[in-house]
Amino acid sequence: MATADTIMSAFTTLLVTLDPPGLAPIFLGLTTGMDRSQRRQVAFRGSLIGFGILTVFALFGAGILGLLGISMGAFRIAGGLLLFWIAFEMIFQKRNERKEETSKTAITVDHIQNLAVFPLALPLIAGPGAISATVLLAGSFAAPLDRAILIGMLVITLGSVLVALLAAEKLDRFLGVTGRALLTRLLGVLLAALSVQFVVDGIRSAFEL
Repeated sequence: MATADTIMSAFTTLLVTLDPPGLAPIFLGLTTGMDRSQRRQVAFRGSLIGFGILTVFALFGAGILGLLGISMGAFRIAGGLLLFWIAFEMIFQKRNERKEETSKTAITVDHIQNLAVFPLALPLIAGPGAISATVLLAGSFAAPLDRAILIGMLVITLGSVLVALLAAEKLDRFLGVTGRALLTRLLGVLLAALSVQFVVDGIRSAFEL
């Protein structure tokens, strides 16, 4: 059975990798133009899907990637490219064109569901880093009881992510239109840098540089 130190280390790894406070402002930029109810739908659905993805990788991750012949390096590269595309749209206001006027336009149920899946659940919540950490931690939690503990830690960390996303609305009211635009572009630059780092780490891992 996993020791208390191992559990605490694993929990810290998951929490830092998922980074709930860092996800909140990004979520804010992605859901510009949505009302409170729509944001809650995206937050709940995205967190639930993210939990499902990480749980699957905690249980079967190493086997799935090995079966498909996919290395973790290749997975990091793919995730980094997807994140860079999202960052590009954030920087150039592609996702912020719905301001006060456009927020009156109806946002369809399909749009809410699609946004919750991509990019919120994957790759922002269950991204290459979180999946990599989950797969690696699963190796230290191989026994059935240990694996249950790992799933419990995922429940707690994804719960903290949900709380952070729900609190983003208060930040939205505080910032206003100008503040949202500035914050979204700034975070887009940071996200672009993060995505490049994912690609660099993926290349190093894939080619063992």
